[in-house]
Amino acid sequence: MSLLPLIVGLVAAARLGELVYAAHNARALRKRGAIELGAGHYPLIVALHAAWLLALVALVPWDVAVNGFWLAAFVGLQALRVWTIASLGPFWTTRVLSLPGAPLVRRGPYRFVSHPNYLIVIGEIAVLPLVFGAWRIALVFSILNAVLLAWRIRIEDRGLKPRRALG
Repeated sequence: MSLLPLIVGLVAAARLGELVYAAHNARALRKRGAIELGAGHYPLIVALHAAWLLALVALVPWDVAVNGFWLAAFVGLQALRVWTIASLGPFWTTRVLSLPGAPLVRRGPYRFVSHPNYLIVIGEIAVLPLVFGAWRIALVFSILNAVLLAWRIRIEDRGLKPRRALG
């Protein structure tokens, strides 16, 4: 049995589940008065992640050996992803939404870094292809992801600035 389509399929299913959870949270936040910032970049983020998974399925031989070290690293990143999502709870979305006056989350990984989810995504984009020895896919998508994340973080930091001033 080939593990590549199974692993990529599991990652895709997890991402689809996250999109459902994020959409639920986004609707609830908007009802509370949250505003979306930089919506124009969002379709590019979605396209990048879809293309990343499709590239793995389309460009990597399905019978490729799995690198156990990188697979373990990817599983570790998934644990960090769950911790991050759980720490934000109802504030976690895949969009940049800010609820004016709401305090910033300072629990979980947010005690240590401002953007833990983005650090995890950087790792995932690089590590999953390495599970299958696809370093070129890791490199290309890491560069594209870096460009989009730099744009997104600027948007998010600008939007969070008034809330950071609240303490």
